[in-house]
Amino acid sequence: MKHRYEGLLVLNTKGNEDSAKEIIERLEGDFKKEGAKIEQVQKMDKRQFSYVAGHLDAGYFVNFIFEGEPQVIDKLQARFKLNSDVYRQHFQKLHVRKPYKPRVKKEKEVKAE
Repeated sequence: MKHRYEGLLVLNTKGNEDSAKEIIERLEGDFKKEGAKIEQVQKMDKRQFSYVAGHLDAGYFVNFIFEGEPQVIDKLQARFKLNSDVYRQHFQKLHVRKPYKPRVKKEKEVKAE
C-alpha cells in the first residue's frame, strides 16, 4: 500500500553554489530508482543555520513530496546517508487528504430556525 511522504533534505553546496540544480536532479533520479513517485519539489533556497552543529553554517533546503511503499523510506535514508551532497535528511508521512463535504442540515434543524 502506497503512502504520501514529505522528505526535507539539506544539501551541502559549499564550494559549488551553482550546482544545487544538478544535485536536485540527481536526487530526483534516486527517488525514482527506489520506486518513489515524486509529486512536487520545493526549492527553498540557501539558509543559514540557527546554530552550527557540524562543519557547515548554511545549507540549501529542498522539500520533496512523494508517494511510495513504506520500505522506500529506509532505502532512501541509506542511500542519502552515503551521499556527501546530502547534509541532513528528514522524512515524515503525510496525512491522507479527505475531500470536504459540506454539512447538510436535517429537516428538524431547518424547522427549528
